[in-house]
Order: sequence, then C-alpha cells, then structure tokens
Amino acid sequence: MELYIDAGTTWTKILKIEEEKKLYKVIPTSELKKLDLRPNKATGHSILKSDNYENEVVALANGAKEYLEDDFIALDLGSRDIKWVKFKNKKFHDMDWNSSCASATGATVEMLLKFYDVKVEDLVFVKDKYAITCGIFGLEKIMDDVSMGVEPHIAISKFIHGIAYNAFAFTKNPEKICISGGFCENECFIRCLSEYCDVVTLGRFVLVDGLKSMA
Repeated sequence: MELYIDAGTTWTKILKIEEEKKLYKVIPTSELKKLDLRPNKATGHSILKSDNYENEVVALANGAKEYLEDDFIALDLGSRDIKWVKFKNKKFHDMDWNSSCASATGATVEMLLKFYDVKVEDLVFVKDKYAITCGIFGLEKIMDDVSMGVEPHIAISKFIHGIAYNAFAFTKNPEKICISGGFCENECFIRCLSEYCDVVTLGRFVLVDGLKSMA
C-alpha cells in the first residue's frame, strides 16, 4: 500500500493506493492527529517535517503538471494560506506564497458561514465586493452591512468576491488561473473569479497527486 497526505490546518487530503487502485479521501485534520499513519510522502502545515516531507509549493507544481499543458498558473487556496506556481514552456517560471494574511483563506469563510448560519450553497455572485486588505477589516465590513439590514449571505458573498479579486491580483492578473483546493467547490468564488479571468478547477487532491508523482 502507498499513502500520501496533504495535511492542511482544517482539512486533510489523503491518497491511498492499493493494488494499483487510487482511493481519495478528505478528513478533518483533528482526526488525522489521532491516527497512526505512516505516509510515503506528506506535506502541509500539520505534518511534522521528516525525511518524507515535501514543500507544499513543490507538491503543487508537480501535481498541477499531472493535469495541465505546457503553460499554466496553478493557485492553491487553503484554510490559512494562498500559494501559486507558474510554468512556461514546461519549466518553472514564477511563484509566490502568502501565509500571513487571513483575508484570502478558507478558514475565515468557514467561520463566517458558521457564525451567521449560512450554507455555502446560499452564496451568490454579486457585482459589489469588499476591498479586502485585511481579514479583520473584512469582518468589520460584513458586520456593518448586516447591522444595516444586508442579508448575511449577501454580505459574505461580497467578501468572497473580494477574496476572488485578491487571488487574481496576487497571481499578477493572468488570463487564466487553474484553481486547486477547497475553493474549487465554492461556486460563488469561481463565478466571482471568472469576472477577471478564465478559470479551470483542478479539485482538492492536486498536492497528493504531486506527492505521488515524486515518489
């Protein structure tokens, strides 16, 4: 059996291979810490660095190459960070990684949905967006709007639009972005980002596929 783990702050993605059959699974990272798993390779904030640990950007780059052609920008939006890598003519060209600002991460959105009892399916595309330079300021704008009578799902959607625009600007305004991570499943985010560029969704398992390709 082969085992590959991408342990994010909130969610852990697992690829298990038995008899050449791939099995993908997502579990809360809190559960991962209770298990005695011994992966062939691992990445993520919640994995202790060891001989089998790989850098997250390296895993993203190798995983994206499994899905994409010669030139691409692959962007991974996690619970607490955002990172991207660019390939040109099949070679690494550029990258960036921000793990210090919560204005563009999934944990903030999950917290907002829980606080206001809003389902992700209730979020809708809105033209307006919050100019988010800080996650804390973004929360303040949401609370101000809600206190003035704006429905919570609309306020959160404006926040999502701000995140999408930040992602576009962070990747240097490309014509196309290939999205990895949980935001692939957030239709509001994808719709908002599509206002600025073409969007290709790669799913949540790009990094574990990248780990497998390096094994």
